[in-house]
Amino acid sequence: MTTTKHTLSGRIGVGERIAKFLVLGVACAVVIVPFIGIVSTSLASQEEINAAGGFVFLPHSIDWTAYRSILTGGVVARSLVVSIGVTAVGTVLSLGVTAMLAWALSRRGTVGNKPMLLLLLISMLFTPGIIPTYLAVHQFGLLNSLAALIVPTMVSAFNVVVVRSFFVALPAEIIESARLDGASEWQLFRSIALPLSRSVLAVIGLFYAVNYWNAFFNALLYLNDTAKWPLQLVLRTYVINGGQLSSTDLGAGAEALPAQVSIQMAILVISIIPILLVYPFVQRHFTKGVLTGAVKG
Repeated sequence: MTTTKHTLSGRIGVGERIAKFLVLGVACAVVIVPFIGIVSTSLASQEEINAAGGFVFLPHSIDWTAYRSILTGGVVARSLVVSIGVTAVGTVLSLGVTAMLAWALSRRGTVGNKPMLLLLLISMLFTPGIIPTYLAVHQFGLLNSLAALIVPTMVSAFNVVVVRSFFVALPAEIIESARLDGASEWQLFRSIALPLSRSVLAVIGLFYAVNYWNAFFNALLYLNDTAKWPLQLVLRTYVINGGQLSSTDLGAGAEALPAQVSIQMAILVISIIPILLVYPFVQRHFTKGVLTGAVKG
């Protein structure tokens, strides 16, 4: 009887592993197969795209015309520079402000600690609407400037709460020892809190970077000059809404106007690749950073 039970449980365990493998395999295929098709279509010629009905899975030959056309100047190259600049500057500023605010809120006795923390938590529950936000941006003179893509979303209340939880959980002995050695509050923050919080700051930095990189709605609201459009707004205009890129919108490296489908897929690939390149460097901090900021004790 015991042997039969062990055999049955072993078969159930093997069946569970096979089922998990199949589910994960299907999930991976759902993500990877369309991505391969997008990359292949961006590298295909007009003849292959026409023969395949608009979506090429594996091209017979690689044609870089679409990438040369959009990366050697024009609307897409300019928007790519804007997106990279906004993401880099915005992430650095957001991390700095978030870390300093979280440190101040984690220290007992700070002036205005409880009211500021309460205001922060309320902002997580009640977000401002489009009209009040637009009026605030207009009042500060940020309309039609790249600062409008950074300042309104510079601080996330959720991210501040996560980093504050991490700072609160820091060993009190280390802080007190540094205080006895004469360390100021700024030295405690710079020399102790920041080095110990690399994991959680890496995760929060990834959150901010992805948010800045993928944002298009602020640009749609606040920017009238198309020369300041970020890549995601160009992606929305020429890929999702089906806008047509003319020869004047492309760079000087465009020998001839490539297939519109190839250009659209190339823009889509360029909008995805930067985050895919950054994520592996942050992945090792991801689980540790999230759990450390969310669990105390």
